[in-house]
Amino acid sequence: MIYAVTDPATGETLRTYETITDGDLEQALVSADTTYRTWSRSTSAQERADLLRRVGELHLERRSELAELIVREMGKPVEQALAEVDFAGAIYRYYADHGPGFVEDEAVDLVSGTGTAIIRRSGLGTLLGIMPWNFPYYQVARFAGPNLVIGNTILLKHSEQCPESAAAIEQVFADAGFPAGAYVDVRASHEQVERIVADPRVQGVSLTGSDRAGARVAEIAGRNLKKVVLELGGSDPFVLLSTDDLDATVHDAVEARLDNSGQSCNAAKRFVVVEELYDAFLSRFTAKLAEVEASDPTRADCALGPLSSLRAADRLEDQVRRAVAAGATLAHGGSRVGAFFATTVLTDVSPDNPASQEEFFGPVAQVFRASDEADAVRIANDTPYGLGSYVYTTDQEQALRVAEQIEAGMVYVNVVLADGAELPFGGVKRSGSGRELGRFGAEEFVNKKLIRIGG
Repeated sequence: MIYAVTDPATGETLRTYETITDGDLEQALVSADTTYRTWSRSTSAQERADLLRRVGELHLERRSELAELIVREMGKPVEQALAEVDFAGAIYRYYADHGPGFVEDEAVDLVSGTGTAIIRRSGLGTLLGIMPWNFPYYQVARFAGPNLVIGNTILLKHSEQCPESAAAIEQVFADAGFPAGAYVDVRASHEQVERIVADPRVQGVSLTGSDRAGARVAEIAGRNLKKVVLELGGSDPFVLLSTDDLDATVHDAVEARLDNSGQSCNAAKRFVVVEELYDAFLSRFTAKLAEVEASDPTRADCALGPLSSLRAADRLEDQVRRAVAAGATLAHGGSRVGAFFATTVLTDVSPDNPASQEEFFGPVAQVFRASDEADAVRIANDTPYGLGSYVYTTDQEQALRVAEQIEAGMVYVNVVLADGAELPFGGVKRSGSGRELGRFGAEEFVNKKLIRIGG
């Protein structure tokens, strides 16, 4: 396996990096384990939070430099890259502010007997994070932020196409004052990753990626009795039941589909529209998507950059071709130039079309016609995934009723792009298990130790 920076806008490989040697990997494991047993156990959550606050500050101080790295590595439009760096910084600041409170002792009211009982929260040890290319900074922040405050130490295996941003993150932690071993970047091969997961010094694994990768990691972790958190993508429904401003709803729908050039796990991908609004929505939605053209991601006005690689564009093109061959209608788009993929709309996707069960990672939208609310919920749930979802309606009771029925970890009502450091992120079904961000993200890799004291 080779770690490489290949600019998707040009296809040029700018630099390659070798994977970590087995000897250096052993040193990384020793360092992380030793730091957990010494530094983590001798510092308070507040002391660790103070260092994490500096990590957030350094993200903002270096925002241009950090953003330029991921524009080059995975083609993110530069303004979105800057926004991602800012969001990562905000996540670190959030856990610096709230992390110590999340691990405070919790008293337990005794039902019988005398004395007291408390729950004391502490770290588990060294954790492995396996992170994807689509949000190189944000994904790391939501994993590393809470766990470093708690007292866990981190081995971070980043995507093979993000070696330079991965190294830059490690440097930020070092410059913020974290000791060697607290956060270690490892350019590991797949075989080495499997060995890390099985290593008894590693107490848990968090992976964001494909369901295939998640299943493989969970299998190894399960054999070795390790806790896992998995975020495995989605095919999120955008359910439109009623609106008093169709143009505003269409605007939100376009935003929800094209964020990160359509390469977002919780982007809206399947648009489920009730009969009375279907034709008008499809017409306006298609027209608005058609206005957005893929362009140079270094331009400040770029709204749609290239896909992350030529391979990603090949995969998406094949998915669209197979969907049409199975009976779907190509209502708009479908073309590409290199890794630049045109906005695309598919309609008439039947339940037996493989496309209805797949995740399209790029600017491709499927639009479905629903006869009524119940039919819209049925279509929304007709997917193996269950990450996020969106419900648009003017009826508050209907919004809560439909939100309750949707099989997903998150439901956003009349709003898109509303993630926050304080809001738990995660899914159900083949979208994974566990949560990141907010208080719930700080509860995943924690020893909730009972201390019972007799009267």
